Amino acid sequence: MVLLDALMPMSQRLVVDRRGSMVWEVDSHLGHYAVKLGYPIEATADWPAQPWTALAPAREGAVLHRLGLDDSAYGEWEHGWWNFQPWHEGPDLYQLWEPCRGQGSPVAPRASVALGCAEALAELHAKGWAHGDVQPAHFIIGSERTHLIDLALARGGHVPEGYDFPFRGCLVHYEAPEIALSVLATGEAEPTQEADIYALGASLLISATGWRAVAYPDDAPRPVQRKAVANGKRRPVEAPGELGELIDAMLSHTPADRPTIHEVRKALS
Repeated sequence: MVLLDALMPMSQRLVVDRRGSMVWEVDSHLGHYAVKLGYPIEATADWPAQPWTALAPAREGAVLHRLGLDDSAYGEWEHGWWNFQPWHEGPDLYQLWEPCRGQGSPVAPRASVALGCAEALAELHAKGWAHGDVQPAHFIIGSERTHLIDLALARGGHVPEGYDFPFRGCLVHYEAPEIALSVLATGEAEPTQEADIYALGASLLISATGWRAVAYPDDAPRPVQRKAVANGKRRPVEAPGELGELIDAMLSHTPADRPTIHEVRKALS
């Protein structure tokens, strides 16, 4: 592909290839990058057509540009759209806390790791944006700081019309009740910082315990999952100590009852 050739890679590795999206890790003389490619997919019996997946890399590239992250670029390729951005080394939150999830494990989730995630989200919120797709896989725990990645669904500033598309929800495990309710009612929703707080709480919970915030069958259709979330029938939070109390507040059904990101950081500090 022309884009990969332009980066003059010394090595490249396919990281993701699913449902209209590919991600490559590329190490080159120009730097260490994540290269994202989007392409249209046709509907199947198991998966509806989602034309926006082809646009997602370009939309994320536009968001990164608006946020002032100049070590990135985006554009169009022969099958869709692309972006490249700095590669962040490290495990994601769910991977890092795997030892905490073993039955009877003596390993407790570290508040410092949760604080790093909160600080990464706070940085985005301070610029007036909501992420819209907060989940454990999107927190990369680096040696010096935590990075919040995958900003294709973020809202908070202008995105060129040709790259934009409506927000239709995200991975339901981390959707706030108001987001799930809106998607059920209209097919769309508006990402908010309050919904990001819920998603961060759900991310911390599942990473620390292995349990989703809301119970529903693993194979339940998305509308059934969303109905359970919108109804607010949460599991009890069983994360240890003060972390559990904080997560419980973050998962409050009413957005106004959730702590702000600054309150989350203070509690974790």
